[in-house]
Amino acid sequence: MVLGAEIRDLIEKQNVVDVVTRLFNSTDEKNWEAVKDVFTETVSFDMTSLAGGEPVNLTPQQIVDAWDDGLKDVRAIHHQTGNHVVTLDGDRAEVFCYGTATHYRPDEDKKVTTFVGTYDFHLTELGGEWKIDLFRFNSKYTD
Repeated sequence: MVLGAEIRDLIEKQNVVDVVTRLFNSTDEKNWEAVKDVFTETVSFDMTSLAGGEPVNLTPQQIVDAWDDGLKDVRAIHHQTGNHVVTLDGDRAEVFCYGTATHYRPDEDKKVTTFVGTYDFHLTELGGEWKIDLFRFNSKYTD
């Protein structure tokens, strides 16, 4: 019986990591419909370590509108994440991971900007699907 629960937890942890991976892959592709699909109706969104200000609650549409606008002149985006730590609690999950994002702008003097930090996510299982309801980037440095 215990082994069955451990296997179920491993599968759910992988499902949670897959949602985070889809978020970054879809962002890199600027596939905004797919990005919106990984979020709940309202997301606690925190990029204050990079941009200042206060965390805000945003809809998926507000998030993708901001990213679409901010990434318009970026020819290529590449996110790389790893060291995922997933904690499950019933229909809720927390994810911590390392991450880098590289932005390539060939028409600028500084063609490549790299953002390095960690991410915190909270996900809720809704109708059998994991959805992100908290997104936090913790900047270490930008080069």
